[in-house]
Amino acid sequence: MAKPPPPLHKRPSGRTNLASCVVATIFLIFLIIVACIVYLTIFKPKDPSLTVNAVTLPAFSLSNSTVSFTFSQYATVSNPNRAAFSHYDSSIQLLHAGRQVGFMFIPAGKIAAGRTQYMAATFSVQAFPIELPLPQQPESVLRVGPSMEVESRLELAGRVRVLHLFNHHVATRADCSVSVSVSGGSVLGFHC
Repeated sequence: MAKPPPPLHKRPSGRTNLASCVVATIFLIFLIIVACIVYLTIFKPKDPSLTVNAVTLPAFSLSNSTVSFTFSQYATVSNPNRAAFSHYDSSIQLLHAGRQVGFMFIPAGKIAAGRTQYMAATFSVQAFPIELPLPQQPESVLRVGPSMEVESRLELAGRVRVLHLFNHHVATRADCSVSVSVSGGSVLGFHC
């Protein structure tokens, strides 16, 4: 009797199964590492930038050591992310000598990815008392008159949703010191 021919397909040994699993695992780990690198370099959420461009006082009134005025602030918000920035209800606060003298709500909104949005806020400030110290200056210096300092605080907080999966909370803030001439209500300068 003759021997039967050998089978055409050999059953894989346990060693080749193990090698296939190791190669597949290494490939999956490599894909996860690449995905993490791409996420952390390209899609990493960044805080939006907030720049105050101008501050004006269109209306100004001084009487009996009390002052009232209309405050206008123009700002630019840039979203550097690759996803939209949705900001919540925010506010601008106006302070004099550490006390709040003005306030305005900023409604919630959305800034598209990589875009810049311009914001303008104008509100009336009710009359409040101020002290007017007389500056001691030499005669050779040109006298501008007394001035007062007010602070404006603008804060935007919100979220960036990356790849429609991950929510990241981001915030930006601009604190500005504004010097105002009491004699005419003109803005002498501001620093943020």
